[in-house]
Formats: sequence, C-alpha cells, structure tokens
Amino acid sequence: MPEFGYSLKAEGEYVKASAREVNVSPKAAREVCKAIKGLRLDDARRFLEEVIAMKRAVPFRRYKKKVGHRSGLQGFYAGRYPVKAAKAVLRVLENLEANAEFKGMDLDRLVIFHAAAYPGMKIKDYFPRAFGRSSPNFRTLVHIELAGREK
Repeated sequence: MPEFGYSLKAEGEYVKASAREVNVSPKAAREVCKAIKGLRLDDARRFLEEVIAMKRAVPFRRYKKKVGHRSGLQGFYAGRYPVKAAKAVLRVLENLEANAEFKGMDLDRLVIFHAAAYPGMKIKDYFPRAFGRSSPNFRTLVHIELAGREK
C-alpha cells in the first residue's frame, strides 16, 4: 500500500483533505482546482454545484485549444462544464469541511489556500486492431488535494 504525502508545505493552523487515484480528466481537474483556489468554503461549494448543474462554466486557462467560448468568465474566453471533475472536487471539499469541523475551526471564515490536481498512476489497456496489431488506450488517474485556513 503506497503512502501518499501532500505537495503542500505550509506553516500555521490549517486543514487538508485529499482524494487519490480518482478516475477523472487531469486537465479538467486542474482547471477546476485553479477556479476554486482562494474562495471561501460556501462560495466554492456553490461554484461546484453550479458547474455540475451546467449553469456556470469553468475557465480553461492552460488547456484551451479548440475549447469553445463561454460568457461570464471574467477575463477568460475559453471554458467548459467538467461535471465529473467538479463532482470529485466537491467530494474532497465536503471531506475538508468535515475535517475542519472536527478540528474546531470556524467554517464561515475558512478559505481554500491550496487546491491542486496532478496525475497519478496510468491504467494501461490495449485495443486490438486488424492484422494482429493493437493501439494503446491509456487512462491517467488523478490526485486531488485541498487545504484551507481561517482568514
């Protein structure tokens, strides 16, 4: 069983939560984490629920080639509705909230200061083709980390 660490090196009182080896898109998970970083807990929850309901788009800042334009992105033109990634980040956010409540922190003043998604293990699969050949069909799993502190 692997022992997972955190990419976070912070000082002071904070709370953290993570999900490991989640089967979502690494690019979409990265953009969702970038969008909720710096938000309060209830604002981040509302944002993710609106993304899941496809009412609000996530701005795609790095992975924006051939991505359609969306209105209301405040300075960014490309955006999508990554529902699966938003559901995974919402589960980690609920875990973060429970950890903060257990530590006795004030949930109204809790701000997400670290939100990261980075690639994990690859699931390797091969699709059989004609004449005895095969094509790779790899799937990258994702680690999602959130950390918050009282503001």
